[in-house]
Amino acid sequence: MIDWLRREPREVPEIALGERRLPVVVVRHPRARRMTLRLAPSGDAVRVTLPQWGRTAEALAFARSRAEWLAAQLDKVPLADPPRAGGTVPYRGEPLAIHWAADAPRGPRLADGAIAIGGPQRHLVTRLARWLEKEGLRLMQSDLADFCAAAGVPQPALRLSRARRRWGSCASDGTVRINWRLVMAPDAVRRSVVAHEVAHLLHFDHGPAFKAALGRIYDDDLSAADRWLKDRGRTLYAPFG
Repeated sequence: MIDWLRREPREVPEIALGERRLPVVVVRHPRARRMTLRLAPSGDAVRVTLPQWGRTAEALAFARSRAEWLAAQLDKVPLADPPRAGGTVPYRGEPLAIHWAADAPRGPRLADGAIAIGGPQRHLVTRLARWLEKEGLRLMQSDLADFCAAAGVPQPALRLSRARRRWGSCASDGTVRINWRLVMAPDAVRRSVVAHEVAHLLHFDHGPAFKAALGRIYDDDLSAADRWLKDRGRTLYAPFG
């Protein structure tokens, strides 16, 4: 190829937040009417969403104008803390002690407030994550059945989500997706997200009818669950990213 036809790879824009530099991901959205700014839950990137006609330079200027706010949000992001032998892993809102032994069965097993696990120690994190996902699917299937019965709607398909921002979603075909990390949150918090998505099977917006339906089918303190997610939701990303 002729040299002058070659394009250099486009540099990813960055923003300085104290001693750290984070990439700025600029996303154009067809329904966006204004610029919005978010810090990734893991604290490894800044995301600016803007209308399709928006300019990248404007997005970067907007992010840099909010550098102080972004730095404050970054300080709230918990440090990565992968599970390890002798440590703990959160499960249904409580820390489980990790009892590892090389000659123990590889499949994690609950026993007396702890989780026993064997096999090569280097695969411990992966095996724990898979076990938690299976537990999450089991619990969320039960939650979904409860709330669909309360709402009087057929039980839809359930899928686990690995989203970095959303805790749950309801597709136009009725499929419900719930973030698997919620298995580490208290039961009432996980169930509030499932109830939220079931309420969307009745009302796809967040209007008064939706709120009334959610209040009718959810059997706990919704405000407390919302506060937990707002204040501590990011901690669910620390063990497994």
